[in-house]
Amino acid sequence: MAEPRSAVHPWRRRIRLPRRGRVVGACAVLTAFLLTFHRAAPNTPGRIGSLLETFLPWLGLAVPVLLVVALLRRSVTALVALLLPTAAWLGQFGPLLLPAGDESHDIVAVQHNVSDANTDPAGTARALLRERPDIVALEEVTPEALPVYAESLAARCSHHAVVGTVGLWSAHPIEDVRHVDIRPRGIGPGWNRGMRATVRTPEGDVAVYVAHLPSVRLGVPHGLGSARRDESAALLAEAIAAEEVDRVILLGDLNATVDDRGLDPLGPHLRVAGRGMAFSWPAAFPVARIDQIMARSATVVDVRSLPATGSDHLPVAARIRL
Repeated sequence: MAEPRSAVHPWRRRIRLPRRGRVVGACAVLTAFLLTFHRAAPNTPGRIGSLLETFLPWLGLAVPVLLVVALLRRSVTALVALLLPTAAWLGQFGPLLLPAGDESHDIVAVQHNVSDANTDPAGTARALLRERPDIVALEEVTPEALPVYAESLAARCSHHAVVGTVGLWSAHPIEDVRHVDIRPRGIGPGWNRGMRATVRTPEGDVAVYVAHLPSVRLGVPHGLGSARRDESAALLAEAIAAEEVDRVILLGDLNATVDDRGLDPLGPHLRVAGRGMAFSWPAAFPVARIDQIMARSATVVDVRSLPATGSDHLPVAARIRL
């Protein structure tokens, strides 16, 4: 005599229940692994590792998607597995989301790639001055726009120096300005996108570097074209490592997030902000912070993005304790 259907189904359900969440659970474990051990992702072919690290915070979006699937499947196994990527994401990016406190700071720094196609440099300068900055670093400064920036920013930052297409404005005196050669191989001598200057603050001298690393390109079949950027980052790191002034601030469009292994050469020499996501690119829908403010023998208290200007980047501001 056949066993009643009601007697068969309960134990079958008990066997199948863990299997329901197997795929979702595996995706959750993989997401947690990539968040925690993203450096294990190979960088060849096509610099896949750098591409993953560029958008690493967005990997957390997998959690709510998998959560919905787990709830629809009514899988306890998958729900438990989702604790792993949740903890991994919060451990890595949670501190950046903490609200900015009233921590003491000595200067406010602003970094902005103003875009060589910006049709309103005066308006851009006025927007930056609303932060009452002590130092302002600009990239893609054209000869035509330079007089406008110089005049507009002088209301607060009366000292400035420009090398090639990068410039520094300061409320404090600037001395010892020089070009920093960060040209990758194969680029001619007219490519001047690095500079260094000494800013004499009331707290002492600070060596300020302004840099604009080469852009990266994403395409088929070569993937992420970041070789020139990586080479330029290594040259910049060499210059900072040799810097004799103890306190250093680097401001620039580095065309890389701080998680990107392309910036590894800078890692031993500089520290980043402990708070703030400050996504800066693209301005229309920011998904990554490729505009950076870093420091040595100083603390970047927090970093934040500012409202859009006439550029395809958002400005980034930081409070720094010297």
